[in-house]
Amino acid sequence: MSEVSIGNIADIPRGEGRAFGVAGTQVAVFRLRDDSLRALDAVCPHRGGPLADALIDDCVVVCPLHNHTYDLSTGDEVAFGGAGVRAYPVRADAAGEISVDLD
Repeated sequence: MSEVSIGNIADIPRGEGRAFGVAGTQVAVFRLRDDSLRALDAVCPHRGGPLADALIDDCVVVCPLHNHTYDLSTGDEVAFGGAGVRAYPVRADAAGEISVDLD
């Protein structure tokens, strides 16, 4: 599998994330204030928190359950040194259609 189309950038407000089921995988896609996109596993490995519902800035997402903090570019956990999450290549085309690469 290569890139999978999951929706339109207009469906994600700036500064927020949304979870998408992609080929059996939950992926959280975040739209930053500058309209760039980031994509990570949607579930925090610490206690299963929903990362798409978390607070974000331009660099990190903070799990709403226990404040584990993940780098939006790499998926590395940066607050407690815990397990990271997978980061996925993500893009929007000229029409705003979002594609995530699961490979």
